[in-house]
Amino acid sequence: MSVNISGTWDMVINVNFDAYMVSLGIDFATRKVAGLLKTQKVIEQDGQFFTMTTVSALRNYKSSFKIGEEFEEVTKGLDNRKCQSQVNWIGDKLVCVQKGEKRDRGWTHWLEGDELYLVLRGGGDRGRWGGAHQLCIIYA
Repeated sequence: MSVNISGTWDMVINVNFDAYMVSLGIDFATRKVAGLLKTQKVIEQDGQFFTMTTVSALRNYKSSFKIGEEFEEVTKGLDNRKCQSQVNWIGDKLVCVQKGEKRDRGWTHWLEGDELYLVLRGGGDRGRWGGAHQLCIIYA
């Protein structure tokens, strides 16, 4: 099921940021600086094609993909790991599975009312969100 999540979304809150970054092996100084940032997410959706840009005062990250097609991704701006990513709709959620050094890594986007949710999985914890290896960001 395809849902239109296009738009410009401003971060409202993040939950479990530091623990998620630790699970990825991000150093202390980088975690502290990154924890102060308020990101903006710009999503452009054209049918099955997406471009997602995360904008912050520190650096920007852009990813383009087609639903169902695997692509190489470098998680530049986070932990700079290479992975093979694939994004699919599962119900009304946009789910990305990333295969690489970290198992069970990826992200999920969905809408609840006027808010865009993003859960990032760093590996090892398959709970809803809030586990040591997961980060939830809410945008409005």
